[in-house]
Amino acid sequence: MISNQILQNTIDGLKGIARVELSVMDVDGKEVAATMDLGRCSRAAVDFALSPADSQEIQGYQYFKVFDEQQLEYILVVSGSGEDVYMVGKMVAFQIQNLLVAYKERFDKDNFIKNLLLDNLLLVDIYSRAKKLHIQTDTPRVVMIVECDNGRDNNALELTRGHFGAGSKDFVTVVDENSVIIVKDLSEAAANREIEKAAENLQSSLEKEGLRNVRIAYGTVVREIKEVSRSYKEAKMALDVGKIFFDERNIIAYNQLGIGRLIYQLPIPLCKMFIREIFGGKSPDDFDEETLITIDKFFENSLNVSETSRQLFIHRNTLVYRLDKLQKSTGLDLRVFEDAITFKIALMVVKYMKYIENSQY
Repeated sequence: MISNQILQNTIDGLKGIARVELSVMDVDGKEVAATMDLGRCSRAAVDFALSPADSQEIQGYQYFKVFDEQQLEYILVVSGSGEDVYMVGKMVAFQIQNLLVAYKERFDKDNFIKNLLLDNLLLVDIYSRAKKLHIQTDTPRVVMIVECDNGRDNNALELTRGHFGAGSKDFVTVVDENSVIIVKDLSEAAANREIEKAAENLQSSLEKEGLRNVRIAYGTVVREIKEVSRSYKEAKMALDVGKIFFDERNIIAYNQLGIGRLIYQLPIPLCKMFIREIFGGKSPDDFDEETLITIDKFFENSLNVSETSRQLFIHRNTLVYRLDKLQKSTGLDLRVFEDAITFKIALMVVKYMKYIENSQY
């Protein structure tokens, strides 16, 4: 169904071209959109709706029926009489008819894409409905998810649709209140850099429109329409994992998640058991700020003692003392690769547990 605002904008534009007053009414004679008050035509519009005629002139006004798949949807009233006004009315009715078809097709496609993303369709239905809607089934696609702090206030859906343009083969939709989903059509030779560039352009465009803290995640490229839901699930995971382990990055891909992808799929009881094994009754939160900064910088410099002490502006022996102290309290020597890996994973597990705990409130 066309929104009243779209109808109003359409007949306002057509009035500016044709120089005639227009009114669109429903089958009950209620005005939906108009360039002037033609309420006095309401009764005549109802009578006309019940008649077998497709168009009729009544007391100086031209009446036209607008159908949606043989179902009467609107009555168009045009002020004036004569051949010229009649032709204008026919063209306006035709335009509204085309709008009905276009918006219905858009609604049907949007509904199809939503069900496709959510795995609500049988395999045979996917291909039959795609054929009816003229959607290619074997073109490369990737699913991108956009999330921002003030998307609902600034209508992120329409801004994203505007970015890709009306003639685009990309589908833009929503399945919840928090994010916008793009099923992006790609070229045959699509590379990760092309997807990354598209994400960067979208982020820049949305931020220029006033959206804050725009985050974009995307899955892997799929070549069959039935696999679009897999790319969507990957993008969702990338968005969550990115928030936990890569909070400094606004764009994240599923194939860039590394070990974070594995940790994200661990059950919480197993995580708690692992942390107890590593730290006993302690938690990395119990370490003082100086120790945490030292640990982060040591990992950042690939376990290089000299470079870490230089960047921390401390003597090498001071750093060694801190690492020895940490070894006594945890039993892990970060200068030993295996212990460093264990400690790094433990820190990531704790971060994951905190995220899950906070997301439950």
